[in-house]
Amino acid sequence: MPELPEVEIRRQYLEASSLNQPISHIEVEDKKLLTTDYNTLLAKLEGRQFTGTQRIGKNLFVLTDDPEVIVHMHFGMTGDLEYYHASLDRPRFARIVFEFASGFNLGFLCPRKFERVGLIDSIEAFIKRKKIGKDGLDISVDDLSASIQRKKALIKPVLLDQSVVAGLGNWIVDEVLFQAFVHPSQRADTLTEKQLDQIHGAIRLVLETAIRYEAAYRDFPNSFLIHVREWDDSPYDDVEAHKFCPRCKTRIERTEVGGRTTFFCPKEQVVPAD
Repeated sequence: MPELPEVEIRRQYLEASSLNQPISHIEVEDKKLLTTDYNTLLAKLEGRQFTGTQRIGKNLFVLTDDPEVIVHMHFGMTGDLEYYHASLDRPRFARIVFEFASGFNLGFLCPRKFERVGLIDSIEAFIKRKKIGKDGLDISVDDLSASIQRKKALIKPVLLDQSVVAGLGNWIVDEVLFQAFVHPSQRADTLTEKQLDQIHGAIRLVLETAIRYEAAYRDFPNSFLIHVREWDDSPYDDVEAHKFCPRCKTRIERTEVGGRTTFFCPKEQVVPAD
């Protein structure tokens, strides 16, 4: 599932390819993917240009030359973008295509049809209505601490709550807590100021690392927990090394926290005694 890093990579891709080109038409294969009526979408966007982008959590907003016409993209489970010349075949799964007067197209790829595109007139109003918190890359340690300390739930589901901090998915939260030396089952309201500082720093570390390596998991540093998930080739020479904590060499444990698969180091991530 596209998480904050993947959506940030798509944001950068759209900015590099698709700005300042008049939109001549929008082809939509499946109108159920739209959150705005198709005819309204055409009327509002034909002749307009994308002028910039903004990302908050997993939500991508594309600004136009009309301040009150903003495209909202949500990438669902497997959404992606592909910019290509109109003379080439339409990419597979490009179920929504923005056709530019330049002769190039931007395809919004929707393999599993969980993706959505629509129009909004205010990012601020949309975020407020959807109860989306501050972005993981923008939130201050004070704002993060204030949001977390009010919660009596376990810290992992708290960090997964998009109203607390936007953009953190399951693997990211596991990685953040591992890098911060915090057990995923520690209650949020018991975290110390030091732990909260460590969590804040770990959020930036994990997100910036994932963006830097374009979410290619095999390229992540050996010090990251993510390799235990076996989503990609292991960076270790020893084929079993990824199953152990890269710091203390204790075998990583797998459990469920808040109904989500969770990995942690049982030696370095410990719930404090009462």
